[in-house]
Amino acid sequence: MASTLFTIPMATTTLSSSSIPSFLKFHTPFRSLRFPTPIPTFFHRKFTTLAVATRPSQSVEVSDSDQQNKIVLPTNDSSHTLLRIRHTCAHVMAMAVQKLYPQAKVTIGPWIENGFYYDFDMEPLTDKDLKRIKKEMDRIISKNFPLVREEVSRDEAHRRISALNEPYKMEILEGIKEEPITIYHIGEEWWDLCAGPHVESTGNINRNAVELESIAGAYWRGDEKKPMLQRIYGTAWENEEQLKAYLHFKEEAKRRDHRRLGQDLDLFSIQEDAGGGLVFWHPKGAIVRHIIEDFWKKVHIERGYDLLYTPHVAKADLWKISGHLDFYKENMYDQMSIEDELYQLRPMNCPYHILVYKRKLHSYREFPIRVAELGTVYRYELSGSLHGLFRVRGFTQDDAHIFCLEDQIKDEIRGVLDLTEETLSQFGFDKYEINLSTQPEKSVGEDDIWEKATAALKEALDDKGWAYQIDDGGGAFYGPKIDVKIEDALGRKWQCSTIQVDFNLPQRFDITYVDANSEKKRPIMIHRAVLGSLERFFGVLIEHYAGDFPLWLSPVQARILPVTDAQLEYCKDVTNKLKKYGIRAEICHGERLPKLIRNAEKQKIPLMAVVGAKEIETQTVTVRSRFGGELGTMPVDVFISRIKLAIENTASL
Repeated sequence: MASTLFTIPMATTTLSSSSIPSFLKFHTPFRSLRFPTPIPTFFHRKFTTLAVATRPSQSVEVSDSDQQNKIVLPTNDSSHTLLRIRHTCAHVMAMAVQKLYPQAKVTIGPWIENGFYYDFDMEPLTDKDLKRIKKEMDRIISKNFPLVREEVSRDEAHRRISALNEPYKMEILEGIKEEPITIYHIGEEWWDLCAGPHVESTGNINRNAVELESIAGAYWRGDEKKPMLQRIYGTAWENEEQLKAYLHFKEEAKRRDHRRLGQDLDLFSIQEDAGGGLVFWHPKGAIVRHIIEDFWKKVHIERGYDLLYTPHVAKADLWKISGHLDFYKENMYDQMSIEDELYQLRPMNCPYHILVYKRKLHSYREFPIRVAELGTVYRYELSGSLHGLFRVRGFTQDDAHIFCLEDQIKDEIRGVLDLTEETLSQFGFDKYEINLSTQPEKSVGEDDIWEKATAALKEALDDKGWAYQIDDGGGAFYGPKIDVKIEDALGRKWQCSTIQVDFNLPQRFDITYVDANSEKKRPIMIHRAVLGSLERFFGVLIEHYAGDFPLWLSPVQARILPVTDAQLEYCKDVTNKLKKYGIRAEICHGERLPKLIRNAEKQKIPLMAVVGAKEIETQTVTVRSRFGGELGTMPVDVFISRIKLAIENTASL
């Protein structure tokens, strides 16, 4: 995989959610590891990282006096040494916890994207406890204990676990199908069921490059009916410089956190009185959403899509036909009884679009048929997995479905790729990672149509000139797909766009068309989402721009500031004139001018127009730009013209 380098003013790397090693998949508590991202999902749900560091290395710059030192932060993929360090750190931490808290029961402890974690059944921990645990870890590391691999029989492993009274490890053992059973020892002090790999000895870990970060709750096996465990997260690197760069990045990510900025800038909220995971768009946030929706509708209409609006509920039988009740029930809300019939909040939009297709008989001459909807869906998520706008219970997908013939697949996919690029680049995203997932072992549909569809996806990507990686066998059971991840200002990757061929739903709903020989045939169905969900995309936008939206996207584009209330009437006239030309402007007064300016800066208003006695006399405004500094005094009409030109060119003033 080619390395993509990025530079941030301070030291940076990527943050991500847990990525679970394959050897742990038989006992990982999946529900507790769901990432805070409502990913466009049509039928088959795959776990995707929130911000995936998929490159083998990342280049960051850290200021050091007058020099700038470039530090390459490795990933688990690019450095097997780092992976081993992180895995061993998880074991060292578990050993330290049981030394300090003998009653603690151990469960699992994998490496993850930027470090490691371990889950314990024990009394709640505090930050003070983390310091004690880290100190004990340092002691273990300094002892330079060897890591020794041992193979034992299932019976012997059972005997040893029983002797330690470790019920979770016993459950894990029961889930391991392979033999022999492998155990890793830290010296003669402590051992764990494990498939490895590890460093040769604890002395290979630089204790100054390890830090315990946080404590969280996680249900065992991700089941809220099972015990709540104490999860300790840590980060580990090869040296102190890498840790320093990572910590700098964390601070930058914290500064950009959409949850904090959403509150500070009054963009959105989650009202607990209404329920967790339900988003309230405040006026300023709603303006940005309106801009996103308007652009989305415009580009879809231009590209031949018909827009739809469909209900938020439907009879439960619809979800039986679609298969969601069989394959997706755990993510759906309970059914409601209305006049002796069962209804269901929709988790997806696909069946609705199929019903619209089925309203009449179609001819092959009508294809391709493209329909699109900004459709709100509802999915059940554990309260502990909810995360701002990234993991919610109700969200609006930019869903579209294309019904076409086999020989139209390539051109339709290419059209979706063009639309995707046009849309994402409009909002400032022009770096992508593309993955093409192919037929898994278990699938529906004939092999020849799988081959044709996969070839069409490849041809469309090749024709587009986009580099892509192939995930062999990674497709959903109902068709191959293309996933597009966008890169933000910090170099993080976010899953947004998905293009999915579906051989399953057309068959389940028995949709047909009449071909040139007057025979009924089954059309090809393509699911696609460009932004993913409006909520999540808005969260990504906030963090990408750190709340400093470009002029054309900013909820308030200009704030008019009177020096005293004597200029208030003139300011109202200026504001009304700006609004007449479609410029989002407001007045702010009642404070001394320096404070008004500071408040506008804090609210990240792109333009400030100061009005004093001189400006009234000359019918002008004195303009200050967040991006361009002092722009001087100018007539109001000139100010309006310059704003309009900048907006048209999606530029700053």
